[in-house]
Amino acid sequence: MARVNYTKTLTEEYTRLYKTCTATESQFATIDKLVGQLLKNRSRYENVADHLGIPWYFIAAIHNMESSQNFSKHLHNGDPLSARTKHVPANRPKKGNPPFSWEESAVDALKLRKLHNIKEWSLPRLLYELEGYNGWGYRLYHSHVLSPYLWSFSNHYKSGKYIADGTWSDTARSRQCGAVILIKRLEEQGKITLSSIQNPIFLYSTKEEAEADKLQQFLNLFDGIALRVDGQPGESTSSAVKKLFGSYLKGDPRND
Repeated sequence: MARVNYTKTLTEEYTRLYKTCTATESQFATIDKLVGQLLKNRSRYENVADHLGIPWYFIAAIHNMESSQNFSKHLHNGDPLSARTKHVPANRPKKGNPPFSWEESAVDALKLRKLHNIKEWSLPRLLYELEGYNGWGYRLYHSHVLSPYLWSFSNHYKSGKYIADGTWSDTARSRQCGAVILIKRLEEQGKITLSSIQNPIFLYSTKEEAEADKLQQFLNLFDGIALRVDGQPGESTSSAVKKLFGSYLKGDPRND
């Protein structure tokens, strides 16, 4: 299937959708139960995440979508770990012998999609990779429906889904909680912090840098932060970034 490019327009769309997303009230209990289960297994997700440099909650959301959080199934597609995968992508992992551990299968699935090569995991990039993991069929061929893989159980999704490979229904409705809803609930509970700003674009500098004024304007929206909007991402701007996101700008000598 054709791949959709990661563009500025797409990042703005993902950010807008996330900010305006609200979970379906009748599904609150189901969402909280799923999130609670993800948190119980957080250490297993983190073991894989730390190895590959991928957010643990991205892996957790994929695990829920592909195999209902079952640790006896491949992260690739939900096939049993007792053998190599049968469905697309088939015959994975290529190395090793079954039965596979969930961790070695997960590493293979994520590396196969080259997710370990991604250097920044901003909010829009996170959503882009989630949608890409399931495929671009909704966006390319049924653009009137936002992918339920991301948005089911929210105000952004009502109906429309693939009921079989290549078979579309406008009236069918996903019964599975969307990945974004799980991630947003984790943020609501204070378990994670997401940013629409792609921090690695901004390097610590005492000189005026492109787009740095927009970063400063964004930071000024938060209580306790007051920056001169001068486009210079120096010590004060870097301190504000650390206050919100837990780390200084790249290149800040205080990181050493």
